[in-house]
Amino acid sequence: MDAAQDCIFCKIAAKRTQASIVYEDDLFVAIEDASPQAPVHILVIPKKHISEIKDITSGDEELIKKWFWVAVQVASERGLDKAGYRTVVNNGAGGGQTVGHIHIHLLSGRKFSWPPG
Repeated sequence: MDAAQDCIFCKIAAKRTQASIVYEDDLFVAIEDASPQAPVHILVIPKKHISEIKDITSGDEELIKKWFWVAVQVASERGLDKAGYRTVVNNGAGGGQTVGHIHIHLLSGRKFSWPPG
């Protein structure tokens, strides 16, 4: 089985696995994180399976631009822009990525420290 067929985020996007969806269009799905690390923890996920940032190709430029635009829209719709929020993209096991499918974490509802992790 290839990575996309076994990917939990691909299964969610294809409606083969249930999740709390807060946004969806033809290219993206945003869900509430099942293991939240903040009072608000939303994942913005491209429906196209891309395992890591290094796997983004020149043909993905518009997708990546819209990915961040969707994150901004979801944050705004949820009122996160009023108090502030953190966006995180982990990449690779050493960078804290636990699901092999790129995604943006939107975190809000508490004070965040720096440096993270």
